[in-house]
Amino acid sequence: MFNAMKALLVAVLGVLYSPLCFCELARKEILNHLLNSSRYDARIAPNYEEDRATNVTLQLYILSIDSINEIAMDLSMEVFLRQTWVDPRLKYEHLSNFSNLELDQRMMANVWVPDTYFPNEKEAHFHIVTVPNRLLHISRNGTVFYSIRLSLTLTCRMSLYNYPMDEQNCPIYIETYGYTVENVLFNWKSVNAVMVDDVEMPQFHFRKAPTITKCSRTFKYEATFTCLSTNLHLQRNIGYYMAQVFVPSILIVILSWVSFWIHVDAIPARISLGVLTVLTITTQSSGIRSSLPRVSYVKAIDVWNSVCLLFVFAALLEYAYINVQTRRHHKSASKDTLLTIQASNPLVKTIGLNPARRIDVRKTIGAREMDYMKMARAIDKVARFVFPMSFVIFNITFWIYYLFANNHE
Repeated sequence: MFNAMKALLVAVLGVLYSPLCFCELARKEILNHLLNSSRYDARIAPNYEEDRATNVTLQLYILSIDSINEIAMDLSMEVFLRQTWVDPRLKYEHLSNFSNLELDQRMMANVWVPDTYFPNEKEAHFHIVTVPNRLLHISRNGTVFYSIRLSLTLTCRMSLYNYPMDEQNCPIYIETYGYTVENVLFNWKSVNAVMVDDVEMPQFHFRKAPTITKCSRTFKYEATFTCLSTNLHLQRNIGYYMAQVFVPSILIVILSWVSFWIHVDAIPARISLGVLTVLTITTQSSGIRSSLPRVSYVKAIDVWNSVCLLFVFAALLEYAYINVQTRRHHKSASKDTLLTIQASNPLVKTIGLNPARRIDVRKTIGAREMDYMKMARAIDKVARFVFPMSFVIFNITFWIYYLFANNHE
């Protein structure tokens, strides 16, 4: 009885484990058969002999967008490029029931892959740590799935009219380098053609989902190449610029209005305040310009900085005007005082000048001084109202125009 049970157990274990051994050997045999150089040539496209184009389905998975550079007008990203096509030479459904075969890195060179490249690429590299980051799977019906991880720096021509309230559309072009449309055709995957991971960018966010299109390019020697494109719709986050540019500028402009409450005779205080605000706005504008390309059109930030500079400079000019008028009055008052002193001389009796006239002259001088001081204070009072109201009107116009009415897309 014991021997019978032992024999039965051995038989069961043999049945359970024998398929594993068979599968391991079968996979090796299938790969050796499929990739045998006598029947498969990786240099030739799948349907080349039949004079038919191979349809390649693409999917782009964006892992991260690392930087967007306005000066260089490019963006750097990390992606998975996934390509799928059918190679009839790699069918093995009549040989095995395996759903797919996963190829080792060293065997991938023996399989044909499309010569895909990015026309608007500035710089790119593969990832090879700890091994080359790519995979290739072959299905029973000859469908090949090829995925590779890439780091790309792509050209993105930016329109900075609305900067920093701008929206950018950055294209990604994918094309065959050598195969024409007679041999290879690209198509986007029908579902989730362009997928975006949980991407966080410091200065931008996605305004809407990427859009995809199909294109073709014809060169001078009349060869047409298949092409795909997708647009990344990005909108700049204005929070950083509110904290670093707009709010400080508003405070500096308001600070320049403090001089309207300082006495007219406090020359050092008013001059120092005016010059300080002008220099601060100028320095801030220079710092912003250094981080942007030299374009031939006026940007929104240029309008803002120019108007802020105009307001602080106008506040300085307002005091300059008052000061000039006051100095002219003092010169006139000095002449009248000299005339009064001369009238007090005993010789004035020879010309019949009444001594009481001296009092009238002094009263006239004092009244004239009071008139000029009232005029200076009146100008300051008008400036206290006109400057803030003008700046508020400018702000309303500026934000409505650049946030809502103006669209340069």
